[in-house]
Amino acid sequence: MHDRRIALVDENDNIIGFEYKDAVHKKGLLHRAFSLFVFNDKNELLLQKRAKSKYHSPGLWTNTCCSHLIENCEFEDYIHERLEFEMGFDCIIQYKFSFHYKICFNNGLTENEIDHVYFGKWNGTPSPNPIEAEDYKWYALEDIIVELEKDPDEFTYWFKEAVEQIMSKNIKILP
Repeated sequence: MHDRRIALVDENDNIIGFEYKDAVHKKGLLHRAFSLFVFNDKNELLLQKRAKSKYHSPGLWTNTCCSHLIENCEFEDYIHERLEFEMGFDCIIQYKFSFHYKICFNNGLTENEIDHVYFGKWNGTPSPNPIEAEDYKWYALEDIIVELEKDPDEFTYWFKEAVEQIMSKNIKILP
């Protein structure tokens, strides 16, 4: 996956080119990403625990699926592809909002993303790809808020930022 080129964007989220993923994160270049939040009929969110082999934020809990827009791919088509690859299922998705964040990690890599947040609805038992996720759990959003306050270092940076946006904007889960 590190040999793929991902979309570089300007401050207005216009694609201005593509660069290899490793180079983007080493240089801290602004790029386009997505974070997918999949809920079940009980309005529980499917969380994944990132595999310990991930290049940053290994072993941390995060939203259902996330990645970057890659070259020669339609954005929403790629979201579906990644969901299938990471968690072993697909579902209908709906765009909710975007936000920008920048975080420098201890390993010298930087995420500088305009993150597009999507919601999905699905009931079932996922089959996580062990390359991507070592565990999963369904969690009520209210309980996630409590866990984020109690143990914030157990969650990815972008997940915490996205949840804060969801709560502050009072964004509704799909019916």
